[in-house]
Amino acid sequence: MSHPSALPASIDDTLALLAHGGYIAERSLATAVFLALRMERPLFLEGEAGVGKTEIAKVLAATLGRELIRLQCYEGLDIASAVYEWNYPRQMIEIRLAEAAGTTSREALAHDLFSERFLIRRPLLQALQAEPGAAPVLLIDELDRTDEPFEAYLLEVLSDFQITIPEIGTVEARATPIVIMTSNRTREIHDAVKRRCLYHWVDYPGAQRELQILATKVPEASQQLSREVVAFVQKLRGMDLFKAPGVAETLDWARALVELDHVALQPEIIDVTLGALLKYQDDIARVQGSEAARILNELRSELTVP
Repeated sequence: MSHPSALPASIDDTLALLAHGGYIAERSLATAVFLALRMERPLFLEGEAGVGKTEIAKVLAATLGRELIRLQCYEGLDIASAVYEWNYPRQMIEIRLAEAAGTTSREALAHDLFSERFLIRRPLLQALQAEPGAAPVLLIDELDRTDEPFEAYLLEVLSDFQITIPEIGTVEARATPIVIMTSNRTREIHDAVKRRCLYHWVDYPGAQRELQILATKVPEASQQLSREVVAFVQKLRGMDLFKAPGVAETLDWARALVELDHVALQPEIIDVTLGALLKYQDDIARVQGSEAARILNELRSELTVP
């Protein structure tokens, strides 16, 4: 991790900061990021999977020279996995050593067992105990995968940036972390959590911005290939698919086509590489063959219009 750098002083600076990290953002997203940084408020990013929500946290950590602490959410996530737990095996060893020595009172042993040296810090506690002046980027990824009780626990963390450990007391943040929370909206997040955050919906990019992203991330792709890939993906997003391709899939498909030494799309290469773009067999079966050829012909006629 490099030396922490200053926060951006304007929206334009934020756009430049993100671009420096290879993230081509819309101005509305850069505005939300700028305000979250300046106001020290968590930023709640919602949108379809693969539109670049998680990448925001990674880019901020890299460009600001901050540690990235990631809490990947899942069903059943609890305090022991997200916040802290006690090192029970080490505590048991300490008890046996104390019993063998016969020199420690029960009260002193109990007090020592629940001291910080037996505490295992998980992501949320790690984020609060970072050194002043080096506030980390805390990524709480895919919050919609957790249960509502965990959301309720988050309220103390997001309201006052503190965590209460019954055996030790309240741990307050040494420096307010930069908090990015993401959701794929598989379920609604409680209003109480959202109220503590700034909110932004991250949508699929328009063709021009996706072309910029592709040029930044896959510069080895030919201009014709890039234009056709983006146009093809944009067409797919207008179809009634089970899961429309995100930006991540666009990049994967372009890289796959470059690896196969293609400088333009052809119906046969589309058919055999759709697995890089679509992740459900029903979607692939619907697009393969005549439909892929039709889309390709349509987009080429549009791209050649002066």
